[in-house]
Order: sequence, then C-alpha cells, then structure tokens
Amino acid sequence: MTTQTTTGKKYAIDRFLTIVEKGGNALPHPATLFAILAIIVVLLSWVASQFDLSVPHPTTGKEITPVNLLSVEGLQRILGGLVTNFTSFAPLGTVLVSLIGIGVAEHSGLIGAALRKLVLAAPRFLLTPVMVFAGVMSNMASEIGYVLLVPLAGMVFMAAGRHPILGMAAAFAGVSGGYSANLLLGTIDPLLAGLSEEAARIVDPSYSVNPAANWFFMIVSTFLVTGLGWWVTERFVAARFPNAPVTEGQQQDQIEQMSAAEKRGLTFATIASLVLTGLLLWGTVPDNGFLRLAGEDNLLKSLKPFLDGIVAVIFLYGLVAGVAYGIGAGTIRNDSDVINGMGKSMSTLGVYLVLTFFAAQFVAFFNWTQLGLIFAVKGADLLIQLQLPGIVLFAGFIVLTATANLFMGSASAKWALMAPVFVPMFMLLGYSPELTQVGYRIGDSVTNIISPMMSYFALIIAFLQRYEPKAGIGTVIAVMLPYSIAFLIGWTILFMIWMWLGLPIGPGAPLQYVPAG
Repeated sequence: MTTQTTTGKKYAIDRFLTIVEKGGNALPHPATLFAILAIIVVLLSWVASQFDLSVPHPTTGKEITPVNLLSVEGLQRILGGLVTNFTSFAPLGTVLVSLIGIGVAEHSGLIGAALRKLVLAAPRFLLTPVMVFAGVMSNMASEIGYVLLVPLAGMVFMAAGRHPILGMAAAFAGVSGGYSANLLLGTIDPLLAGLSEEAARIVDPSYSVNPAANWFFMIVSTFLVTGLGWWVTERFVAARFPNAPVTEGQQQDQIEQMSAAEKRGLTFATIASLVLTGLLLWGTVPDNGFLRLAGEDNLLKSLKPFLDGIVAVIFLYGLVAGVAYGIGAGTIRNDSDVINGMGKSMSTLGVYLVLTFFAAQFVAFFNWTQLGLIFAVKGADLLIQLQLPGIVLFAGFIVLTATANLFMGSASAKWALMAPVFVPMFMLLGYSPELTQVGYRIGDSVTNIISPMMSYFALIIAFLQRYEPKAGIGTVIAVMLPYSIAFLIGWTILFMIWMWLGLPIGPGAPLQYVPAG
C-alpha cells in the first residue's frame, strides 16, 4: 500500500469522523431532546386521532385507538400527571438506592484499591486479559474504570516493558466495549430493567422485569469479552504498538504499591462481604429460608422475595463492604464519613434527575396515546408476514442499536426511546422483554469505544496524548475499531447460540413471552 493511498484513507476517516462529531454536537442536550419528543408525541396523538388507526389488543381483542392528548381531557391529564410521572418512573428509585451503596464503596476507596490489587497481582503474560477483565468488572461502578483503570493500565504496561497505549486500549475495551458484561450487578441493571418494565406494560400491565434479568448472560459475556479482548489486543493492536522504551518527553509513571492500610481494608471488606453472602445464602438456599416463598415448589418463583429485593442487595454490598474497607484502611472514622460518601454519589445525579424528569414525561405521554401499542401490533404483523426467523430479527435489532449508539451515547436515554417500540413488538412475536433487553445491551456496548458521542471519549484522547502527543479522535477509532468489530460478531453469535439452546438469560427471565391467563 502506498503512502498516498494510506494518507487518502486517513483523510477519508477523518472527514467521516468530523461529520459524525458535528452531527452529534448539533443534537440538543438529552434532556432537551426528551422534552422536544414529549411535545412531538402530543402533536402526533392529535394527528393519529384524525385517522383510522385502530388495532385489536393482542391479548384481550379490544379495539385500540389513538388517544388525543391535545383534547381538554388530555391536557388536564398532562398537567395533573407531571409530578406522578416523575416520582413513579420505574428506574428512578432503583438507581438512587443502588448509588447510595456504591457511593460508600467508591468514596471509601474500596473500588479503586480492589482494581489496583487486581492489576498489580497479575503475571506479565496475563496482563492483557487481566486488564480487559478488570475493565469489564469496573463498569459496575460508573466512571471509575475510565478515570482510574485506563491510565493505570498504561502505567502497568509501561512498567512491564510494553507500549502503554496497548494497555490503555485493552482496559478501555473492557470498560466501555464490555459495558453489558459483568459477574456482578451494577447500577445500570435496575435502570434498564425499569425502562423495559415500563415498555412491557404497554402490552401486559402486570408484567415485571427484575434487575437481575440478564445476569446469566452477563456472566458468560464477561469471559467472552475478556477472551476476545485478549485476542484482538495481541493479534491486531500490538502490531501497531511494538514493545519499545518510552521516548523522551513521554510521561513516566509508576504504579503506587498497595499500602498496609489498603491491604487491611481489603481484608476487612472481604470478610464483611463473605458474612453478608452467608446471610443471603441462609435466606435463599433452605426451603424455609427467609428470602423464599413458603410452599412454592418452583425454584425461581420461590426466590421472588430475593429477586424483588436485588436493588437492596446491591445497596447492602456497597454499604457493608465500603464501610468495612473504610474502617480497615482508616478512610472512614465515623458515621459522617459514611453519610458524606452517600451524599457525594447523590451530588453527581443533578443532570440525571433533570433528564429523568423529561424522559418520564415522554414515556408517560407515549403510553397514554397508545401509539406504542398500535405501532407494535402493526410492526409485529409485518414481521410475521415476512416470516423471518427470530434470530435474524434480533441480529438486525443488535446492528440497529449499535448504529444508533454512534450518535446517542447514553444507554438509558436510547433505551427510553427504543424500548416502548421494540419491547412490545417482540412481545407480540412471543419473545420476552428480558431477551429484547439483552439484544439492546449488546448493540449498546460494542460501539461505545468508537463513538465520539461517548461521554468519556475526550478523556480517553487526553490519556493517549500523554504518550502520543498527536493522538486524536482518529487515533482512538483506529485503535479500538478491531475490538468493536470482534465484540459485535462474537457477542451476536453467543446471543444466537443462547436462543438456539433456549437457556434462561437470568433468574426468572425466560426467552419467550407467554401472555398471562
């Protein structure tokens, strides 16, 4: 390949990325976008009411017609429902409760210390998979993977004689590309489950989606992403960043070793977590456990009290382990330190609460108009006529989500837009909301690492510039594109195999949707 050809391709990529970046920047703030969409829904309800768009309800057979929100009754309902739409929005409470516990663990230093312990203990030949795995695990704690692990990975690789950007790429692939994989539940799980539940109730008002609904699939995905990330790093990315001494002017960093206080804190946190795990096992394993339904023979149904309280479990683990670590490490000395940790995590939610307010109005208005159900029924009828296999439909859905993610980075914002249409549509085709949510999460993850719209994209560029001063958007895209392609193909194949085997994707989460009664 000639230099001219290479340069021409580089310019073409840069032009494309510039268009993407400008297009994304031209979009209004997500909160503004939801406010605009809520207004559009109200206007569409009036337009739809002028036409004959009735469809039979898929379960009751009752005729469904659009509800005009510009009528007197509709406007009164809008004004009277603004507050309750917000306070009853399913993801709101679950996210707030989860973050209170996670906030203590983060504020005490537990999460940061655990990640450092993991990477410091890794043998040199396992550095790459350890970085990817640590990245995947870190995504349960929001931004800490981006802020702490990615630069830490660069230091680790440099100390081992490898190019620091190689380590940062592996960590970034796990943190962002593996966003929907984890061995543990995080704050995103109850948030997406709440949105899926809201959408599912368009078809089935009694349907419930528990936050652990994708857990089994997430666990397997953790090892898939780790393996694929390891392979891509060594097979493709390493060739671009050969092992070489860091040149003059590049930043020299050393990883801070674990202090005695941090080691003691981790010991305390481990003991506390094991005690809490023992209590949960005592409540769930025996037939008469206090977290099981008495007299229920079906295992999953008998665990309903535990599954219903999974958000509280996340809160308790974060709180108990965080406090234990803080006591051992000396970062928590009194109850004020604990409360300050909780408050600090809550203080980051200002924009989220504003976004949630407008998203809640959009979702409520959309449900009131019955347009979601009408579109779902008509869309399902079309898909039935096409007679495409479910696997093919979901593969297309994953690609659609991955494409949308290039232009709209927020996982919850996209799902709030897509769930009211696709969850009911796939339900009418016989597929559960939990399965649709898994398909969405795959597509939402795989293009995070190549999307300039991802909120931490600029931060990643800044980290790379510590070692490659001329690094820019094109650098990140070029480095991370092989991961994105591998994750998309590999994860979609896993999804297809899972569907073919008919395995549950989480506790109490089947693949099929069967209408109640």
